[in-house]
Amino acid sequence: MSEVIFLVEDAPEGGYTARAVGAAIFTQAKDLDELQERVRDAVRCHFDEGSAPKLIRLHFVKDVVIAA
Repeated sequence: MSEVIFLVEDAPEGGYTARAVGAAIFTQAKDLDELQERVRDAVRCHFDEGSAPKLIRLHFVKDVVIAA
């Protein structure tokens, strides 16, 4: 695996959540700097040494609700 993609969403209680696509990795943080740090740490913990992806992509998902 050369890349792992995380879907990043606003957490209901504030901050952000990040869930990996195709891997059982989840983390959350108060701000974007902390989120990047926690995502890197979660990826290091999930993969064996030498098999971790070289690239981590954060895809921000925003729900926009408008009146009909």
